[in-house]
Amino acid sequence: MTLKESSEHIAHTLLAQAHPPLTAATIFTDKVLHKPLHLRPTSPDPTSQDARATRRLQRLRKKEHAHRRQKPKPLSAKEKRISGIYDIPKEAQKYEIYRPLHRMWVGYMWEILGLKGGQKGYVTAQGAGSKLASAEFHGAELEVVRSRCVGRVGVKGIVIKDSKFTFEIITKKNELRTVPKGHTIFRFEIPQPAHGIDTIMQEGEGESEQMEPDSLIFELHGSQFENRAPERATRKFKQRNMTDL
Repeated sequence: MTLKESSEHIAHTLLAQAHPPLTAATIFTDKVLHKPLHLRPTSPDPTSQDARATRRLQRLRKKEHAHRRQKPKPLSAKEKRISGIYDIPKEAQKYEIYRPLHRMWVGYMWEILGLKGGQKGYVTAQGAGSKLASAEFHGAELEVVRSRCVGRVGVKGIVIKDSKFTFEIITKKNELRTVPKGHTIFRFEIPQPAHGIDTIMQEGEGESEQMEPDSLIFELHGSQFENRAPERATRKFKQRNMTDL
């Protein structure tokens, strides 16, 4: 580029307006005429492409490993109801199926109350109240003795499901009844052990040979028992006066 052409260049014209002629010419020569132009190659560098592919593969492996460590998402309450995973099938709604469960529950209650074979136990509310409140009632034989719904009074059977607000009971007529706990009083009996806890687990023996006729009778106020079984097991209960009883 000649001096005449550089003087007519728009960049030189603008520099001449802001700087003296010698300074403007120096800046124009260094920054415009002799400015290096860096051009990238049209074909990609194979080295950079390999590094990019390696980084992408590492990200995919890391993401796959993170998904593998994650636990599966639990089902929501709506999905559980739709799938019916907690529903008891019709062929399993038979009273005789749960009689061994009831015998196991009686032995479990003997251990909780400290009853020994061959001896009649003496149970007080102060000593056994908190134990019974936190006990497991799957397998207990409950009877509704008082309820706001008159149609539920007299329902008796073995508990096969203990939820927060209801008991699911299988009756001797092989009927599955769902009884709300609220505003309902249940009664259950614990036979006195006659020959020890282990005898109740023996199959083929009559209940009259394993238990004495005297039984411990308890009443359960469902409105004060609206807790799930796992929550009751870890909860500490305190004695207090209930104004609604």
